[in-house]
Amino acid sequence: MVPRYTRPQMAAIWSPEERFRIWFEIEALAAEAMAQLGTIPEEAARVIREKGAPRAASIGLAEVEAIDAIERVTRHDVIAFLTWMAEGIGPEARFMHQGMTSSDVLDTCLAVQMTRAADLLIADLDALLAALKTRAYEHQFTPTIGRSHGIHAEPTTFGLKLAGYYAEFTRGRARLAAARAEIATCAISGPVGTFASVDPRVEAFVAERLGLAVEPVSTQVIPRDRHAAFFAALAVVASSIERLATEVRHLQRSEVREAEEFFHAGQKGSSSMPHKRNPVLSENLTGLARLVRSHVVPALENVALWHERDISHSSVERVIAPDATIGLDFALSRLTGMMEKLTVYPERMAENLESLGGVVHSQKVLLALTQAGMSREAAYAAVQAAAMATWRALGRPEGRSFRDNLLAEPGVATVMDGAALDAAMDPARDFAHVRTIFERVFAAA
Repeated sequence: MVPRYTRPQMAAIWSPEERFRIWFEIEALAAEAMAQLGTIPEEAARVIREKGAPRAASIGLAEVEAIDAIERVTRHDVIAFLTWMAEGIGPEARFMHQGMTSSDVLDTCLAVQMTRAADLLIADLDALLAALKTRAYEHQFTPTIGRSHGIHAEPTTFGLKLAGYYAEFTRGRARLAAARAEIATCAISGPVGTFASVDPRVEAFVAERLGLAVEPVSTQVIPRDRHAAFFAALAVVASSIERLATEVRHLQRSEVREAEEFFHAGQKGSSSMPHKRNPVLSENLTGLARLVRSHVVPALENVALWHERDISHSSVERVIAPDATIGLDFALSRLTGMMEKLTVYPERMAENLESLGGVVHSQKVLLALTQAGMSREAAYAAVQAAAMATWRALGRPEGRSFRDNLLAEPGVATVMDGAALDAAMDPARDFAHVRTIFERVFAAA
């Protein structure tokens, strides 16, 4: 991911320096477990830890380049790392990596990185949920028009809109937490995963120290269905981000103007048109969501590896694991800030709600007419005719409100008078159960 969309805390997880430090920790823990089992001398494990830990901690750009220089000769990254570590540890380094294969280190390291990344993303979601909850309660009873197919439907509240997104991101958080648990697995099982040269107790020891579970059957790699589920969980969260961003983009349109991104002092909307206030943050989020989702298909294709292993997945994961988590981390942070500062215009919402002359109350009138004695077919025809008459003359001198057109419809006035119509079209009826919905959404929050 390019620096523009990268936050330091997430980037640090995927840095080569941190990757090498995790590799050392895996090797040191494995050596300590082997020493306890008598596979290697206890003194060797002690020296590996005492000399290796400060060497690993000191890894910076120069040390990464030194390891890379060795890899350019060995053509093998783990061997290059072990060679570089041995230069600082000394003869006892020969007891590192006993009975292990490269995937034991690489896959366990990836599990550590992905779980750490998931923890940051879950914290990001918690911050977003807090912002959505605050704004939802702020606008719990702010009337606005609900739209289906982009067309005015019936009244809702802006708070209910936000409550819906809160519920959706709550589900996304649960999926991500489940994906984190699934990916948090350790494999120290040796070539083709049979433990022929390494005791299963070594794997259990390393897993426990790293906060991971053991992989029941690792062949030579951790099965990639776990990883696919992880990236799918990220993609669903990204789609939820895009859905909310798309809502903001629509509400900010000049013809709608119900809400907009906060416009900072000194901010410029266009290089040529000084009047512009564009939804640049939500458009940016839409693009980032596309990127995060694009990693799902490669992750799914990584599941089908040859026999006990191949490395066709490796190059893919070196790209998608950092990029997907870094991109989603940035997007969640940006969305949280956008929602915290979102400018809401209740007056404009009220104007839009009544801009069609009252036709948005058509269903309530339809129900009232049927309850007053009209057949549903006759009531539907009368209400639709009144609505269409209101539509056609909107803004014209001869135009009449939906209420007036209803009273002019044959049959309506015989069963309902103006007072009864007003009662049927009372906006308060639309919001009678808002608190019930909020209790459902936020009861456990």
